Amino acid sequence: MLKSNQLPALIIIVTWLFTSASYGLADDCKPNVLFISVDDLNDWVGCLGGHPQTKTPNLDRLAASGVLFTNAHCPAPACNPCRTAIMTGIAPNTSGMYENGQKMREVLPDTELLPKFFSRHGYWSSGSGKILHYFIDAPSWDDYFPAKETENPFPRTLYPDKRPVNLPRGGPWQYVETDWAGLDATDEEFGGDWLVSKYVGEQLSRKHDKPFFLACGIYRPHEPWFVPQKYFDKFPLDKIQLPPGYREDDLEDLPPAGKKRGPNRYFAHIREHGQWKQGIQGYLASISFADAMLGRVLDALEKGPNADNTVVVLWSDHGWHLGEKQHWQKFTGWRACTRVPFIVRAPKGVPGLPTGTTAGQQCTKPVNLVSLFPTLTDLAGIPHKSDNDGPSLLPLLKNPNADWDHTSVTFLGDAGSYGMSTENWRYIHYSNGNEELYDTKADRYEWTNLAARSEHLAKLKEMRALAPKKFTKKVDPKDESLPRLKWRPAKKSVAPASKPDGNPFDVVFINGSKSTVVLHWMDRSGKPKPYGGIDSGKRKRQQTRPGAVWLITDRDDKPLGHFIVGDRKAQAQIPRSIKD
Repeated sequence: MLKSNQLPALIIIVTWLFTSASYGLADDCKPNVLFISVDDLNDWVGCLGGHPQTKTPNLDRLAASGVLFTNAHCPAPACNPCRTAIMTGIAPNTSGMYENGQKMREVLPDTELLPKFFSRHGYWSSGSGKILHYFIDAPSWDDYFPAKETENPFPRTLYPDKRPVNLPRGGPWQYVETDWAGLDATDEEFGGDWLVSKYVGEQLSRKHDKPFFLACGIYRPHEPWFVPQKYFDKFPLDKIQLPPGYREDDLEDLPPAGKKRGPNRYFAHIREHGQWKQGIQGYLASISFADAMLGRVLDALEKGPNADNTVVVLWSDHGWHLGEKQHWQKFTGWRACTRVPFIVRAPKGVPGLPTGTTAGQQCTKPVNLVSLFPTLTDLAGIPHKSDNDGPSLLPLLKNPNADWDHTSVTFLGDAGSYGMSTENWRYIHYSNGNEELYDTKADRYEWTNLAARSEHLAKLKEMRALAPKKFTKKVDPKDESLPRLKWRPAKKSVAPASKPDGNPFDVVFINGSKSTVVLHWMDRSGKPKPYGGIDSGKRKRQQTRPGAVWLITDRDDKPLGHFIVGDRKAQAQIPRSIKD
C-alpha cells in the first residue's frame, strides 16, 4: 500500500506518462526535421531521368539515401495554392485556394501552419528563403532569415543592372522575370540561395536545446534564370538538347479546354527570338546552381551533430513546361507540370518508423505533397492535425510496394478542373466537361489522348468514379490586397494610346480624392472614351487587358493622371491629392 508521502510523486509520474502519450515523446526522443523546398523544379533531375543533360549529383545522392517517390504530384500547379496546401495540410478543393493571386490569410485566416504546429509540440521552428508565396507569416515561426518581421523571405540577390538581358519583353502580358543570363560573380557574391544555404547550414552545424523544424527554401530554378556563369558553362549552347517530351503535333488530339491551356505566347515569343535552346540552358544552369546549394546544406547536416537524428524531406512545388504541349511556364494539368521530385529520408529510431527508411528505395504509387503534413507528424510521433486532407505516407515509407488505394489530385485554377494520377493512368478533367486520358506506363509524355476511344471507355468510367466531388468556391482577394498600379500624374506625363494584348481581367479603381472623377479608356488611336464617374471614396471594378491605359479626369474632362495596366489583376488608387 502507498504511503501518503508517496502520492505526490505518483501523481507526477502519471501526469508525465499521460502528457507523453498525448503529445508525443520527450524532446530528446523527437527527431529533427529538415524541410527542403526547390522552386519550379520539374523531373529534370538525374534520378528521375527527365532530361539527359541535367546535372544534379546532390539531389541524386539524397534520393539514393532515402525513398524517392517517382509518381509524386503537386496539390496545384502554381506556387501559392500548392505551398498553402502543403503548409496547412488542406487541399485546394477544401480551402478554396486555387490561384496565385489569392491571399492565404484571407482564405484561411486562423489555420495553423506546419512550423507552428511543430512549435506547439515542443519544436524550435525556423526557416530561410521562399517557403510560402512571397511572404513569411511571421507568427508561424520562432526565427527566420531574413528577419521574419520584414515578411520578405529573400536575402540580397545579385541581378543585372540592365534588363532584359537575352529575351526581349513581348508586351505587358509577359512576366518581367522571364529572362536568363550567366553572371560574372561567385556564389557568395550572387547571394540569394547561397545565403539561404549559409543560414540553414549554420543551424545544422550546432546543437539545439529543442528538436528543430528547419525549412530551407531554395528559389532557383524559379525565374529569372540568372546564376553565376560557371553554371552556364556546364551546358554548352551548341550541345543543348530539346525537351524529350516535346512533340510538334502534340495538341491535335486534345479537347478545346486542353488546346486552350496548351499553347501560350511565351513559347511562341521565345522561338520567334531564337531563344529556345538558350532558355533550356538557363533552366539547366539554374537547376545545377540549386543542386549545389542543396549540397552545401546536406554537407552541413552530415558533418554536424544532428546527422543521426534528422528526418529530411525534399520537394518542389510544381514542374515547368519548356515547350511540351507548345507551352512555357506552369498552370497546366499535364505531368510536365504536376509531377515533382519528392524524397523522404528518416533515420533509425524515429517514433513513427523505428527502423528508418531503407536507402535507395523507389515508390511508384501515386502520392501528393498535401500528404507531407500528416507524414511528418507521424514520423515525429506528435498528434495529427485534425483537418489534414492527405493520407500519411508512413505505410509506403515502411514498404514502397504496400497496397495503396489513393489517387493523387492536382487542382487547377478554376474549381472543377483537375488532373488525377493512379499508378499507371492519368485523367484530366476540365470544368466545362472536357476530358483527357493517358496510359502513363506506355505513354510517359502524354502524347496520346485516349479519352475519345471506345476501347478505353471502361477505364474512363473508372477514373471518373475516383475523381473528387467537392470543390469549394474560390475566395477572391480583397481589393486592398491586389498589387497597385502606378499613378502617373498629368503634370508629369500624357496618357498614351492603349496597346491591349492578353487575356481580360478586372482592375479595381479606388477614388481616394475629395472629388468625383471620370474614368476614360484611351483607345488604340489615343482618344479617350468615357466609362463613367467614380464618386469620392467609391470604387469601380472594370474589366480590362494588359497594356490598356486608363485616364482619370475631373468632371470637366481635365486630365488628372493615368494608369497603365500590367499582366494581372490590380488596384488603381487615385490619390487623395491629385498632385501626388
